[in-house]
Amino acid sequence: MIVLRSRQEIELIRASCQIVADVLQRLVGVVEPGVSTAELDALAEKWTREKGAVPAFKGYNVGGRVYPSSLCVSINEEVVHGMPSPKRVLNEGDIVGLDYGAVYQGYYGDSAVTVAVGRVSENAERLMRVTRESLYCGIESMVVGNRIRDISAAIQNHAEAHGYGVVRDFVGHGIGQRLHEEPQVPNYVGTGQNPRLKEGMVLAIEPMICEGTHEVEVLKDGWTAVTRDRRLAAHFEHSVAVTANGPEILTLPS
Repeated sequence: MIVLRSRQEIELIRASCQIVADVLQRLVGVVEPGVSTAELDALAEKWTREKGAVPAFKGYNVGGRVYPSSLCVSINEEVVHGMPSPKRVLNEGDIVGLDYGAVYQGYYGDSAVTVAVGRVSENAERLMRVTRESLYCGIESMVVGNRIRDISAAIQNHAEAHGYGVVRDFVGHGIGQRLHEEPQVPNYVGTGQNPRLKEGMVLAIEPMICEGTHEVEVLKDGWTAVTRDRRLAAHFEHSVAVTANGPEILTLPS
């Protein structure tokens, strides 16, 4: 069931989203060669709890698999759900996806960015730029009366016009009183449900774009998804409300 949120509820979701935005902005400032992914995870949880919120991903259960960390940190060919570890250290030239969610007063926020670790290749810079642009192409399509597939097409068309693959295995989603709500929001045009956009819908839009093929596989840890060809991937995400005046991004830093 798709829930249409009142203005008051959207403000509650925004409060959680602002905590997520603040944490991600601070994490980006910490990213540098030599930092471990476990350090980033610990900081994210610390800063979230200081604001009276709770990390949304820690303890998240999918079919009996429980995510053990607060932050998803995905490096280079890792698409999403990279698991932090004290043994995993950032190196010059890496690109790193930081995906984070929080719960505050019963409402969820969710956002992601991909950032450079020191100097990166032109190919990596281009991939990150086009993925970020794809996100905003999708958001611009979040107009009352459009359909989910309009968002999907905007993302897919922009990414594929630049020669990139669009991940099919993971999609965007509704968000509110649960982390993942209806409807699903694919980043490609599929044949699934295609509801019309209505005022009060709140969606997490999150293109995952690959330098090569769109195909991915999940590692033995049961969480980390990597590109099958082991080429680079990037991931950007905003939580966005559909309003009568157009899309309203709730996870923009204040």
